[in-house]
Amino acid sequence: MGSSKAKGSTKARAAEGTTKSRSAQAKNSRSGLRSWPVYFYVPNLIGYARVFANVTAFAVCFTNKPLFAGLYLISFICDELDGRFARMLDQTSTFGAVLDMVTDRVSTAGLLVVLSHIYKDSFLLFLGLLVLDISSHWLQMYSTFLASKTSHKDMADSKSWILRLYYQQRIFMGYCCISCEVLYIVLFLLGKPNANILETVRTAFEEKSVLFILFLVTAPGCAIKQWINLIQMKSAADITVLYDLQKDAKKDNSE
Repeated sequence: MGSSKAKGSTKARAAEGTTKSRSAQAKNSRSGLRSWPVYFYVPNLIGYARVFANVTAFAVCFTNKPLFAGLYLISFICDELDGRFARMLDQTSTFGAVLDMVTDRVSTAGLLVVLSHIYKDSFLLFLGLLVLDISSHWLQMYSTFLASKTSHKDMADSKSWILRLYYQQRIFMGYCCISCEVLYIVLFLLGKPNANILETVRTAFEEKSVLFILFLVTAPGCAIKQWINLIQMKSAADITVLYDLQKDAKKDNSE
């Protein structure tokens, strides 16, 4: 009798365990199904299209300048569209934000590398711009995480007036960002193998080129963007250091 009860109890526990296991698997399965649609959000699909456009553009950058410029600018325009669709369709996601940021930074970095090949005597200039762009935005994203903010564009509490202006006034931000990318494209289209930047710009001026007018219009915005990158990098570094100081202070107090 005791043996039968023991066997019955064992079977009951086994059945209960199997039920719990199946329930957990079903829960995980449902959770997995819920995560997949994020990859197919409209803004993220636009992000994939941007990646494809950029890959295609850089594949022909030295053989077909107009096509490269066109594809690069299309990708840049789509950078604005994905944000609009995300807000319009309520399809904002952390994955989408990261995809957008990575695509932006890789695109700009790639273009700066191309320019460094065209203007070889300005290699260090473009390398410096590349390092500044990546380090500034990476630190900004990381400091946002440490500060428990939902967006790296949340600069309401920043001590820097230029950062607050940049992130709170979309027109100003748009001018700076567009100026930066368009200026790089202008230099790309004007440049010839082993070209010198100053000589290239002077030639464009003498020829009364439309590209020279674009250069004049976008140069101030590009310069402001680099200034903002420097301030942003310093501000983000300060937040990172402050996080460590606060963590150490809490540790000392707990002891």
